[in-house]
Amino acid sequence: MVEAFAVASGKGGTGKTTSTLALGMALAERYDVTVIDADTGMANLLFHAGLDDADVTLHDLLVAERDVPVSEAVYERFGMSVVPCGTSLADFESADPGRLRDVVAELAADADVLLLDSPAALGSKSAVLPIVLADRVVVVLQPTVPSLSDGLKVQEYARSYGTETAGVLFNRVRPDEDVETIADQASRYFGGTALASVPESDAVRAARRAGEPLLAHAPEDPAADAFHEAAAALDVRAGDADGVADRFRSAVVPDRV
Repeated sequence: MVEAFAVASGKGGTGKTTSTLALGMALAERYDVTVIDADTGMANLLFHAGLDDADVTLHDLLVAERDVPVSEAVYERFGMSVVPCGTSLADFESADPGRLRDVVAELAADADVLLLDSPAALGSKSAVLPIVLADRVVVVLQPTVPSLSDGLKVQEYARSYGTETAGVLFNRVRPDEDVETIADQASRYFGGTALASVPESDAVRAARRAGEPLLAHAPEDPAADAFHEAAAALDVRAGDADGVADRFRSAVVPDRV
C-alpha cells in the first residue's frame, strides 16, 4: 500500500514544514513513511531534521546531468526516511521539476505513506507539481480568515488536477484565537476533516534551533499531542504500489500556474 499526501498552505508562516515532519513521525509509528522536501526553491526541511550537512539532496536527483541514484538522497532519521532538498539557487535553477515524478515513483516502492512538503505559493511548475502528484492534500492553516482564503485557493487548484483534500490542520493556534468559528467555516468549504488544532508552542522554536522534529525534541508537549491526534485522524488509504508508481510517472507537468 502507498498513498502520497502533499502538505500545503496558501502562504508561508503557517508551520508547514514543522507539520510535515511531525505528521511523518506520528504516522511512522504505524506505517513506513518517507518525507520529501519538495519545496525546491525555498527548502528548509533539512535544517528541521538535522540534515544541513547532507551530501546528496533532492536537487541532485532533479539535475539530469548528475545522474545520481535516488537511494543516495534518502536518509533514515527519527524512524522515517527523509529526502531533504538543498538550498542552492543555482541548483534550483538547474533542476528539472518534471524529474520529481520519477523520484516519487521510485520512493513509492518502499513506503506506505509519502509526505511531500510543498512550496507555500502556487507561482511555478515546481511549486504546484507536488500537489498534482499527491493523492490528497493536507492543508495547513492558521485560524484566520485570510489563511482560510489562501488555503481555499490551494484546494481549488488541487481539485482542478483531481487531488482531493485529506483534511485541514490548524497550526500555531494562540489561546485568544477563535478556532471554533474558523473551523466551522472550514468544514463548509474544505473536503476531508479538521484533523487537529495545534497550539502555538515555544517547544516548536526550540526544536527548530536544535535541528530536530518537534516529536523528537519535546514528545510530551501539547503541540506534539495535537500532531499525534492529526495523524490518527488522517485516513490512510491502501493502494497498489505498482499502480501508484505508474500514475506518478505519467503525471502531466502543469502548463499553467
